[in-house]
Amino acid sequence: MKLNLKAFAITCALVWGCAIFFLTWWIIAFDGVTREVTLIGRLYRGYSISPSGSIIGLIWGFFDGLIGGAIFAWIYNRIASRTRFTSIS
Repeated sequence: MKLNLKAFAITCALVWGCAIFFLTWWIIAFDGVTREVTLIGRLYRGYSISPSGSIIGLIWGFFDGLIGGAIFAWIYNRIASRTRFTSIS
């Protein structure tokens, strides 16, 4: 079975971008806004635990998930096309 590269990449992009967005708002709801540099903030330029940081994280997460999902699907398809698994029944 092969993965649809485009669909998988877009799905990963949406999931990861929304996860960063909602996680940021979850932290804001419980701990409040903080402008401290976080681990994600070191990877994603401009990201912080703030409303504007959630939008920046959404954008960075979308493109990060898009590229990561495309690479994963491409590698999976390459491996799946070279190996043949037979079902044992």
